Amino acid sequence: MDGGGDVATPVQKRAHEAWRLYKYYLDKTTPHSTYRWIGTLVVFLIYCLRVFSIHGFYIISYGLGIYLLNLLIGFLSPLVDPELDASDGGASLPTRGSDEFKPFIRRLPEFKFWYSMTKAFCIAFLMTFFSVFDVPVFWPILLCYWVVLFVLTMRRQISHMIKHKYIPFSIGKQVLSFPQPLIVILELFVGSMDYKGHLSDS
Repeated sequence: MDGGGDVATPVQKRAHEAWRLYKYYLDKTTPHSTYRWIGTLVVFLIYCLRVFSIHGFYIISYGLGIYLLNLLIGFLSPLVDPELDASDGGASLPTRGSDEFKPFIRRLPEFKFWYSMTKAFCIAFLMTFFSVFDVPVFWPILLCYWVVLFVLTMRRQISHMIKHKYIPFSIGKQVLSFPQPLIVILELFVGSMDYKGHLSDS
């Protein structure tokens, strides 16, 4: 019994050292967001070239697209939903200039968003080397369905942003309300949805 544990110990040590080394270099990339995203873009282009060159694995691309859309929603959403938080009597996002400024805290931080996205591209790329995942599908239907899903999801997210008056990006000086040009752009994207009642306070 003990002998089997001793045999596994060197393997476990090597695996633990490799994991520590991996985490060390991963943590060193944290402040270099531009280079990280450039690397992710390169991985994305490699994956696209792989899929286009073999004309297959569209179901993997569709699943990857759904997963990335979920990551994007988490990246654009606040850590605490103002609607749920307001019903509990807790703090909410500021709606007037006189309110105390509270910085936007993402539900999914930028580093985790980048790491999950990059890892997803790498896993999807590796899956393209196994024919079992190459399920024959009519890819234009999957593409249209994903585009419709993306538009509907982003409309709902943008309407949530307008309703609670928050911007999930740092654009220059922090302000408590939407800049007027951004309001016009978002209203054009959302379409016929009426948010004048929410914007009149600003």
